[in-house]
Amino acid sequence: MATMLPGPAAYGGTIERACMKADRPNATRRLCSCIQDVANATLSGGERSKVAKFFKDPHKSQATRQSDRRTDEKFWLKYKQFGDIVTRHCG
Repeated sequence: MATMLPGPAAYGGTIERACMKADRPNATRRLCSCIQDVANATLSGGERSKVAKFFKDPHKSQATRQSDRRTDEKFWLKYKQFGDIVTRHCG
């Protein structure tokens, strides 16, 4: 299934900013922008906010993954798909 991604968004998307602030060695502006583009195409605004928090506090992602709440389980499946698309599109 092909995924259509939007063109470059204005700098400053929630995930792009979090990615750049995360101070990871591989976090370039190009990569962070690509991740934001995928997020814009695949995640809701609330989901993007949640993912942005994972950059600042990776433990939040583990807590979400291990949660027994149905909403967290559904989100985690969608987050995994998002990650797969990021890997293919931004890798």
